Amino acid sequence: MPQRQTTAYVCRDCGNSTPKWAGRCPQCGEWDTLDEVKTRKRKGARVARPIAATEPIPLHAVDSADYPRLRFGMPEVERVLGGGMVPGSLALLGGDPGIGKSTLLAHVSGGLADKDRPVLYVSGEESPHQIKLRADRLNLAGRNLLLLPEVSVEAVLEHARAEPPAMLVIDSIQTAMVDGIASAPGSVSQVREAASRLLRFAKETRVPVVIAGHVTKEGNIAGPRTLEHLVDAVLYLEGDPYSAWRILRSVKNRFGPTHEVAVLEMSAAGFVEIANPSAAFLSERREATPGSAVAVAIEGTRALMVEVQALVNRTVYSLPKRVVNGYDSNRLNMMVAVLDRRAGIRLQDQDIYVNVVGGLSLAEPAADLPVALAIASSLWNKPLRKGTAAFGEIGLAGEVRSVSQPELRLDEAGRMDFDRCLAPPAAASNGREVLGVDSLSVALEAGFERS
Repeated sequence: MPQRQTTAYVCRDCGNSTPKWAGRCPQCGEWDTLDEVKTRKRKGARVARPIAATEPIPLHAVDSADYPRLRFGMPEVERVLGGGMVPGSLALLGGDPGIGKSTLLAHVSGGLADKDRPVLYVSGEESPHQIKLRADRLNLAGRNLLLLPEVSVEAVLEHARAEPPAMLVIDSIQTAMVDGIASAPGSVSQVREAASRLLRFAKETRVPVVIAGHVTKEGNIAGPRTLEHLVDAVLYLEGDPYSAWRILRSVKNRFGPTHEVAVLEMSAAGFVEIANPSAAFLSERREATPGSAVAVAIEGTRALMVEVQALVNRTVYSLPKRVVNGYDSNRLNMMVAVLDRRAGIRLQDQDIYVNVVGGLSLAEPAADLPVALAIASSLWNKPLRKGTAAFGEIGLAGEVRSVSQPELRLDEAGRMDFDRCLAPPAAASNGREVLGVDSLSVALEAGFERS
């Protein structure tokens, strides 16, 4: 039967499909996100609906213990996943090119391949000799690690169904190609269809699948956002390519908590897990340094202590500069306005630079108070009192508001030998050595030595 080619335009952000091109996506409203997708269909052919072969199962009859998690010898990475890989799950690992995704996948595959069942590692970007060179550098035995240089999804699934592995790794989803789709590999239609077939394979065979995906310049995983909704877990590998620190963050996890992080160090022998991230982030911090404050942040279920640095300098431009790394730029502008209006600190003619040391991004409002203290410390050229940590959200009226899990933050501060902690008044009611500050002015007075 003859085939006819159809053209559609798919939004790379939301996955919405329209028959005609438009400058703005009618579904999500984003501009210039529609990509042309061409497919071939048999003329007059009908799509048959599959008949359900399964029967409904009562909830009480489902045995949750039937899904033991797979462990691969990296406790920190396993904790980000919620305790290990769940059989039948589909996980997506994203990150910038060269950030270390293939290295992390090699660690995970090599650790799991030493068990009874083999791991099938599919690479469409590297040859088996290149992967072998990486494995030798990482000191991986790889006795049960099977390498498959293949881009066809049908061929990969045929190998996986013939001998189901302990885990299937696809590196990367941008090189996967599905037969019958005319578009090039890496396009919206190819990525979405390849992920759908891999998900179906994982649920049918209970073989966990891990796919790697590149990140675009906007910070999103290449392909439609529906790819992130399709998978069970989304992990991001973040960090400065010129630094040894890498942060593995879970932004979605159907089998565990979200926003968990693992701190990894890139060494000559691969990734090394950091069991005490707070000590690592504060290892190079110098005491009595103006413009430096220690924040107690919450990432997932763990508390982390990280140094926040600020530099305030008189501007030479008509408009002062605001440069931020690891903190929200809009919240910085709000902090500057609150410091000016509520605390009487004039910053209209000052350039302000804020940096979170270690490559960690502080997205929660609890970082407001340490950022404000660091800015004031740099402007006055006075260091904070020794052994002082801080956390708290600052409102537009200059008040210090409560944040989540204060006891977990205080426990981490005490473990790291910080005997003074500036916190919201509600956190001071637990009987610990806490300085409850109800306003930004009170926090500034308590944070510095009186001269």
